[in-house]
Amino acid sequence: GSIVYLGMMVGAFFWGGLADKVGRRQSLLICMSVNGFFAFLSSFVQGYGFFLFCRLFSGFGIGGAVPTVFSYFSEVLAREKRGEHLSWLCMFWMIGGIYASAMAWAIIPHYGWSFSMGSAYQFHSWRVFVIVCALPCVSSVVALTFMPESPRFLLEIGKHDEAWMILKQIHDTNMRARGQPEKVFTVTRIKTPKQIDELIEIESDTGTWYRRCFVRIRTELYGIWLTFMRCFNYPVKDNTIKLTAVWFTLSFGYYGLSVWFPDVIKHLQSDEYASRVKHFRNEEVSHFVFNFTLENQIHSNGQYINDRFIMMKFKSVTFEDSLFKNCVFEDITSLNTYFRNCTFVNTTFYNTDLEQYKFVDSELINCTFFHIRTGCQISFDDDYSAYWIYFVNFLGTLAVLPGNIVSALLMDRIGRLTMLGGSMVLSGISCFFLWFGTSESMMIGMLCLYNGLTISAWNSLDVITVELYPTDRRATGFGFLNALCKAAAVLGNLIFGSLVGITKAIPILLASTVLVCGGLVGLRLPDTRTQVLM
Repeated sequence: GSIVYLGMMVGAFFWGGLADKVGRRQSLLICMSVNGFFAFLSSFVQGYGFFLFCRLFSGFGIGGAVPTVFSYFSEVLAREKRGEHLSWLCMFWMIGGIYASAMAWAIIPHYGWSFSMGSAYQFHSWRVFVIVCALPCVSSVVALTFMPESPRFLLEIGKHDEAWMILKQIHDTNMRARGQPEKVFTVTRIKTPKQIDELIEIESDTGTWYRRCFVRIRTELYGIWLTFMRCFNYPVKDNTIKLTAVWFTLSFGYYGLSVWFPDVIKHLQSDEYASRVKHFRNEEVSHFVFNFTLENQIHSNGQYINDRFIMMKFKSVTFEDSLFKNCVFEDITSLNTYFRNCTFVNTTFYNTDLEQYKFVDSELINCTFFHIRTGCQISFDDDYSAYWIYFVNFLGTLAVLPGNIVSALLMDRIGRLTMLGGSMVLSGISCFFLWFGTSESMMIGMLCLYNGLTISAWNSLDVITVELYPTDRRATGFGFLNALCKAAAVLGNLIFGSLVGITKAIPILLASTVLVCGGLVGLRLPDTRTQVLM
């Protein structure tokens, strides 16, 4: 999970800066292609190291999508509806999340979808899920080939004719939709082009191809760095510092609690499951055939003589200080099952998954093992909690739908700042209701409430960010803040994840404090509702 965030963090900064150099459409095409290629590749690779490498570069590609697509879309919107339409764009982050969680729920638990080609190549259901999650990216690349470049970017680099043609196409399409096809597109004033950096072509005549390539890459990276540094120049320096604080606090609180919620629910499940454990002591069983499921049991100081354990499932079963003599274990599947300090004499194991690590401090005397199965053998049909994980994730994603709709409809009416500050403060206050989350259903309800409140803050923050930066550094500024967001997410995951099962007080106080403080800082940002994009 963290390796993808690392890739997204670097990718957001790099592709955002590149979008201000080579164009929004071009940057989007390249970064989405990188993501699609490595996402597909990661579905087929067999080595864990190579898999992480593919996920890293997949994250690197997808990291550029958010800063670039918001800059791209905002630059073809009318001022009156800009906030609303950018909010509808934000909704597709949620739709992507619903798609991913629904596909995980539908695909991953189907172990029967797997196949193998010898012992060298394995293809399991989760690999199908990875492919399915890459399909929207492929369709985006295809669609982008038919899309025009941002006219604002073209004007910024002095390509007036191309910008005029795109604006005319937008104008004519809108006028036909309004039933006024006779209206003619006219331009009264054109922005003066800026000076374009020509340093890229140094040594184009005399240098070797790799030398020219090196100079070009170095110059592009230096240009991205210069654009980034201009985000801290007047008149946007103050806004960048405030946005940095808001992005960091919102991301830290949101992602921190997002990883904390499922883990707490899982912890509550484990506690409730452990409270129902059955204890059996000093059992003496001989010449008996066990052919049924044993679940959530602890057997202590037992003696099992000439017993047969056939076609059984052991789920969360522990045998302690017990003796097994002249027994047979055949066709056994186990989950969280251990034999601690037990003694086995003249016992046969045939077609079981009882590997050596399940015998803790146990003694095996004259025992034989045939056809031992390795790896995880339990199916999702037998493990309800696996379905539960995907179901909770699906509900949490679906819960943001009302907040998305509300924020889209009210963004241009009540203003970005009111929505940003109000949503973050309310999210911080809602954290205190977690004190009363003593059951799974209550925690799921809190998760849905929390996600529904924070989505309005995310939407308004996205809108404010694109509106506060001028065209020549909009994608770069957004990319930097998005990279910071991913760094805060990793930090939040680490801190909040380490507190699961230890204390509720620290996560609640920490999340509520950072969200309220971030919301108050957000209220100090300038209102951009009536502002023309710079």
